[in-house]
Amino acid sequence: MTEPEPPAVATLSLAETATESVKQATEQEINPWDVQAATDDQGNVLEFDYEAISQKWATKLIDDALLERFERVTGHKPHRWLRRGLFFSHRDVELILDTYERGEDFLLYTGRGPSSDSMHIGHTIPFEFTKWLQDVFDVPLVIMLTDDEKFLFKEKLKQPEVYQYARGNAMDIISIGFDVKKTFIYIDSEFFTSGYNRHFNLNSTEFEKLVTNNQVRGAFGFHGSTNIGSNAFAAKQCVAAFASSYPFIFGEDYKTYHRSAKLAAIPCLIPCAIDQDPYFRLVRENCSRMDQSSPKPALIHSKFLTALQGAGGKMSSSNPNSAVFMDDTEKQVKNKINKHAFSGGQETMELHREKGGNPDIDVPFQYLSYFEEDDEKLKKFAADYRKGEMGTGDMKKECITMMNTYVKKFQEARAKVTDEMLEEFLRPRKLEWKGNPNPTRPKLEPKEETEPAGAEVGSDGKPMTKNAAKKAAKLAELEKKKREKAAAAAQK
Repeated sequence: MTEPEPPAVATLSLAETATESVKQATEQEINPWDVQAATDDQGNVLEFDYEAISQKWATKLIDDALLERFERVTGHKPHRWLRRGLFFSHRDVELILDTYERGEDFLLYTGRGPSSDSMHIGHTIPFEFTKWLQDVFDVPLVIMLTDDEKFLFKEKLKQPEVYQYARGNAMDIISIGFDVKKTFIYIDSEFFTSGYNRHFNLNSTEFEKLVTNNQVRGAFGFHGSTNIGSNAFAAKQCVAAFASSYPFIFGEDYKTYHRSAKLAAIPCLIPCAIDQDPYFRLVRENCSRMDQSSPKPALIHSKFLTALQGAGGKMSSSNPNSAVFMDDTEKQVKNKINKHAFSGGQETMELHREKGGNPDIDVPFQYLSYFEEDDEKLKKFAADYRKGEMGTGDMKKECITMMNTYVKKFQEARAKVTDEMLEEFLRPRKLEWKGNPNPTRPKLEPKEETEPAGAEVGSDGKPMTKNAAKKAAKLAELEKKKREKAAAAAQK
């Protein structure tokens, strides 16, 4: 009697298996609202490939030549985050250095979308860096708190809730140490209803007319079910980079209808995380099409501060164990790093001593690389870790000490920020700055202020549109040529 055959088992051919593997692998996804690292064909999360992002989006990597020029022009050693490649990419920073060498003004602009009542250390990095840039260049700064954006994109958030987040985050930002005399912070829902926003609104409306739905969809991945507010918001964040949106900062009349061409010509530098670049590609593509064209804003892009869980993760306000928050206690900081920080060490102390660890994937070391000022000390940590002479516990201990020092200093500053201080930062007003005290290049010849659109008057005595004025000028030029031709013929 023969043994019964086992029941048939469904199996995959090699080709089918390969297809399944390909399906499991995913590419990294980066946009202003969603950041996902790539995964391999086993579902493992990979590190962000920043060079690939730079190549895909056609940005420039920050190299030694740019850093050397930065130091030569400003007289300041580049920030440790520049030296270590943590701010790694840029657009047109050379042009900002040209502007500074001529002793001309430029505007610094950055922002934050408030989605929680406390920022984490990943949020503070762009602001720490922006403050350093402001101190180095001594220029005016605007900080945009986009409570409207967060309300539009976060289904569960209500307007009063996100507004309170914005006020709390503004106080957090002030704690970084910004100079109120040269810094204007604004919460969108407040500023856009304040009466000081006329020129901002005019810029926004004009920019909205220039940009198509297809452009917005292409930049941000919107689709037919995206709410119309999300589509329209992009214009606001774009024109926030125009100096002409804030005439009061420069002591100009904000009540007049007509915007200033002189202010429109002032360049802007934007420090931001790389996921915000799509906004500013949109403004760079369209700013020259404005009636009063503005220069393309320059950008400096930062990498993401890795989540505690390791490679490919980004800190999230919705996951308290993904980040060190600025209101965490010393005990919370210690527990988070000890329990949740991904280690690049070996499984046992014996193996670690034998094979060494990998600081490149070790989260405590990554945090130290952001906050340890001493380059040589950081290099020694990395070398000792690789040799197995520094253990995982030692690296975490160094990180805990550094993080608690940073958080404690922030909390002490935050405790001193009053409602009165907040209101002064939020008050639209003329700012004060000095710029470059020792220009080394001659200034560019200023362009004459052009007449605003509609200022010319037609034969009927009514203001002409810009297009009508252009047509009238063209006809006048043709008539002039006809007269000249007729006069030349008469002399023959």
